[in-house]
Amino acid sequence: MNGAESLVRTLIDGGIEVCFTNPGTSEMHFCAALDRVSGLTCVLGLFEGVVTGAADGYGRMRDFPAATLLHTGPGLGNGLANLHNARKALTPVVNIVGEHATYHIRHDAPLTSDIEGIATPVSDWVKTSRTADEVAQDGARAVAEARKTPGRIATLILPADTAWNEASSGAAVPTVPNPETVSSNALDECARVLSTGEPVMLLLGNKGLRSKALEWAGRIAKKTGAVLHSESSAARTERGAGRVGVTRIPYVVDQALQVTRPFKHLILAGAKAPVAFFAYPGKPSHLMPEECKIHQLVGPEHNIEDGLRKLAEAVGALNSEADRQELFKPEPLSGELTRDAIGASIGNLLPENAVVCDESITAGRNFHTYTQGCPPHDWLYGTGGAIGRVLPEATGAAVACPDRKVLCLSGDGSAMYTVQALWTQAREGLDVTTVIFANRSYAILHGELLNVGAEPGPNTRAMFDLEEPALDWVQMANGMGVEAERVDTAEGFHRALEKGFNSEGPYLIEALI
Repeated sequence: MNGAESLVRTLIDGGIEVCFTNPGTSEMHFCAALDRVSGLTCVLGLFEGVVTGAADGYGRMRDFPAATLLHTGPGLGNGLANLHNARKALTPVVNIVGEHATYHIRHDAPLTSDIEGIATPVSDWVKTSRTADEVAQDGARAVAEARKTPGRIATLILPADTAWNEASSGAAVPTVPNPETVSSNALDECARVLSTGEPVMLLLGNKGLRSKALEWAGRIAKKTGAVLHSESSAARTERGAGRVGVTRIPYVVDQALQVTRPFKHLILAGAKAPVAFFAYPGKPSHLMPEECKIHQLVGPEHNIEDGLRKLAEAVGALNSEADRQELFKPEPLSGELTRDAIGASIGNLLPENAVVCDESITAGRNFHTYTQGCPPHDWLYGTGGAIGRVLPEATGAAVACPDRKVLCLSGDGSAMYTVQALWTQAREGLDVTTVIFANRSYAILHGELLNVGAEPGPNTRAMFDLEEPALDWVQMANGMGVEAERVDTAEGFHRALEKGFNSEGPYLIEALI
């Protein structure tokens, strides 16, 4: 076998089932190996940002890496924004990046670049294979690195001659270490804090927002009076009726400071202490009171669920009955299509076990209120701030969970970054309902302009508005094989969302708000 085939066999033996791809010439032998070795499903994206964003969505839902296949440094560069998002989400991903043959690099051909230099800022592990015999071992190490708790980005660079030259065999993936356990000192300190009677916030992040971990957190809160909150940008939260509810730290600085002001102690479970998304004149970066003391129970690298269980035991809360969210579906609204009308319809119609991928940064800030009592579901937020993640993320989530409905919420400006994801959804027949909030602008930037105290003028408005011409999402979706409709009333949106949830393939709603 050649090096490419040894790598494919190694990936499959290591549990990798899906490869999101956008290949080029340097990757031809890897592509050919995918036909000779069965077991790896390939999903084509028409832009590398779709490929990396889909791998992020897949990894968030499976807690296991997909592979990506990217073409040299420029192809990797096109995918960097969503690799940044994935790294901030602590998502496991294995990148395979093609490179010129080792002997060709010195000639400085047009696509020659510093691939390791491009990969390093968005990777936790980077390696270039030097010979065909190294490829399988390097691939096995890449899978193991990606699978380390809480999830890592591993990038393997594959020179073309290491792919086409003969190799000896595949390689076994090394044993992945178990996540760290909570330290006795951290456990004792957090238990002591919870016994003081002073106001305590328990801030949850990463796998602390899964239902089992939330159950222990809820028992701790019930026993001690601690208040539960989640990170503002959480990679994945399991929420809905029957689960312990948790409130996000608000995005807006003044609102966040109002929420955190009462607390004397902050206990972190898989989260970082909250900071503002951006700096603003005259406002703090840290979103907790200066006198608030911060205590870390467990970080993302720990077994967060076990840490919360041990804390529950330490404070005598093992048998406490946590407060859970009751089933509640709001009634749909009528008349003008407002954010409240959209939130009410989502809350009324969201199917059980749905996956919501949310990049409605301005339009969707009130959706949590309307959906907290929905049947159990998962909610995925952006963690890295780079826009253009959600259409690919929903694509990857649908590949990972073909038996679940996926709802994708996006602003029109954000969606234009990776609109090609709609084509992949159509090609793969993915069950994704996409809602585009067509406010014809980068709406968040209008708010941010005011937040920093700047005055808008004609040039500023021209940079923020998406008019002249207006984007036509129905035509764009249809052109990529996705059924779509445009709505401008609450009743029309409700009917369209119901139709989308009842469809078996991709469906897009352009909501004029």
